[in-house]
Amino acid sequence: MSSRDLILGRVRRALADVPRDDDTPPVPGEPWRDPRYEEAVGRSYLREHGTRSVAETVDLLAENLADYRAIVHRTTEEGLPDLIERLLAERGPRYVLVPPGLPPEWMGAADPTRVDDRAVSTPGELDKVGSVVTGCALAVAETGTIVLDGGPDQGRRRITLIPDHHICVVRVPDQVVASVPQALERLDPTRPLTWISGPSATSDIELDRVEGVHGPRTLEVVLVGER
Repeated sequence: MSSRDLILGRVRRALADVPRDDDTPPVPGEPWRDPRYEEAVGRSYLREHGTRSVAETVDLLAENLADYRAIVHRTTEEGLPDLIERLLAERGPRYVLVPPGLPPEWMGAADPTRVDDRAVSTPGELDKVGSVVTGCALAVAETGTIVLDGGPDQGRRRITLIPDHHICVVRVPDQVVASVPQALERLDPTRPLTWISGPSATSDIELDRVEGVHGPRTLEVVLVGER
């Protein structure tokens, strides 16, 4: 007998005297389910942990983003182009990736050569790009998570994974939700969702943290709201 047969045999013997309260024969090819199980498991999950105002929710998002080592900035629509220009100037990239639907005014003051998001771009070509500027689908305050869904202002998933520097713009408060359940209600599950909680990082067996292994080494999040 195999180890699998031995284990299953023990399970059957342990359940031999357990009564079944459902006399309905099982459907061929489908596992039999005890209806008591479905009733016993509570599914009234919390939609939000605590009660916060809109401003407090945005503050929590900024706090959790910073806790994940993302760099958080706040500005207005009017100040966004100058802020993006300053952030790119500090990094000094020669090229910056731009999704097709990025509002043109966002890059109105930026100096680096812009590279369009193209399907024919090779990984080698993308690797030469120092920075990428995108919007987002949503931001989750309780987890400090940015969600991308490949929308026009975000582009293909790979353009936010290969460059070393990602500037992501979040519109406040329209794109900020408190919790993951609230985010799931607003997202389309058929789209290519990317959930980002801070810069890319991993640790080896000695717990030495290494950033930039499978994504941007630096994530800068710009919260854009009213004055």
